[in-house]
Amino acid sequence: MPRDDSLPRDGQRILELAARSMFDLFANASEGMLLVDREGTVVWINEQYKRFLPALGYPRVEDFVGHPVAEVVHNTQMDRVIRTGKPILIDLLSNKAGTFVVSRIPLRDEAGQVLGALGIVLFDHPETTLQPLIQKFAHLQRDLDDARRELASQRRTKYTLASFIGSSPAAVEVKRQARRAALSSSPVLLLGETGTGKELLAHAIHAASPRAAGPLVSINIAAVPDTLLEAEFFGVAPGAFTGADRKGRDGKFKLADGGTLFLDEIGDMPPSLQPKLLRALQEGEIEPLGSNRVVPFDARVIVATSRDLGQLVREGKFREDLYYRLNVLPIRVPALRERREDIPALVEVLGEDMALRNGVPPPELTPEAMALLSAQAWRGNIRELRNVLEQAAMRSDSHRIAASHLEDVLRDAGVQRIAPDATQRAAFPRGERLRPLAEQVAEVERAAIEAAMTATGGNKLAAAKLLGISRAKLYERLGDVQAA
Repeated sequence: MPRDDSLPRDGQRILELAARSMFDLFANASEGMLLVDREGTVVWINEQYKRFLPALGYPRVEDFVGHPVAEVVHNTQMDRVIRTGKPILIDLLSNKAGTFVVSRIPLRDEAGQVLGALGIVLFDHPETTLQPLIQKFAHLQRDLDDARRELASQRRTKYTLASFIGSSPAAVEVKRQARRAALSSSPVLLLGETGTGKELLAHAIHAASPRAAGPLVSINIAAVPDTLLEAEFFGVAPGAFTGADRKGRDGKFKLADGGTLFLDEIGDMPPSLQPKLLRALQEGEIEPLGSNRVVPFDARVIVATSRDLGQLVREGKFREDLYYRLNVLPIRVPALRERREDIPALVEVLGEDMALRNGVPPPELTPEAMALLSAQAWRGNIRELRNVLEQAAMRSDSHRIAASHLEDVLRDAGVQRIAPDATQRAAFPRGERLRPLAEQVAEVERAAIEAAMTATGGNKLAAAKLLGISRAKLYERLGDVQAA
């Protein structure tokens, strides 16, 4: 067989011939091609690609060519190819023009520097040729979208300052301090017993702050084992240890970037982790577990505790320098027994929430039942009040709750029931002498009616609803109040 001398023998000429042949093949057999320069600007498209322009929203070629590819092609990865110099040989691209199977190839000069990239549309109707791949891609995309929506809803602010129910002086002062704290970027320290509403206030401060559009990320330190807390805080570098995610995992500090990080039960932070938390707050950067690089973050920090941090500092269980770093804007959340006049309003809101969740009418409390609630110590605060109300509603045959229902719940829960006369002494210290129970209950009722009328701006219908009595009964009691 005669030797064909037209075929090149040296490697460089073979590569040039192959490159030209492959380009011609793709240009003729593909559904479209475009070329971008090293700045990511579209500099050329072939005839086949032009038919996609109207669907992309560009009726003229000059509206497309000469513009950054990231602006004219939604979901493109051409910028990534230019930046990394690595090809993406097979990928699915979805945009307004449809779903396509594409290849993206970096172009280099003689020195190996990236000059630009070539994008090739291999199939413009992959649903017929690559149906299994398309279905898998669509399924994964739906799962990703669902996960993003769920994550966004979980990090959305649930409460505002209006959610902190109460018009007592103590409640008004807390809300005033919270509004002031929302305007600052300094750490906020929420102090108070369990169940007083510290988490609600953290949400409210975030919602009233300039960071309201950012995420609110919460972590309860007491609920996370000490061995996992550092990873939860600062994240994990890829392959940091056996079993770690190959892609790594962001910690709560990074997830809160641009928003607010709420650290609940800060008094339970293990001593070994306190120096790292202090450094993160001071430097505005974290070091993921297993990494040797620091990652900056921008998150406003709100912390809460039901423990006495000052006492923990004196006992050597909490770092003094960390305490001073956190104790910049302290807000003490009062216990429920310190704002008893807010109990009728709280009962109404809790009752309406129970009704919405259970699909039943909201409970109505007799005046005696309301007086009994106002008398209790409420060591569990609002959380305990909700529990007692729910139990009493379950035990009542109607939506009307009497004092006897509450007494049964308090007795079965092992709570030492306090008679309403104790409420009168605690909330209204002018009456220190012991008087007949009926007289004391009547005084508590008068105080409750006055508080309800004040809270509703004199609206009798709203006040009656707040107290759990009929409007006729309210008029009757108002007459007694005026006569007294």
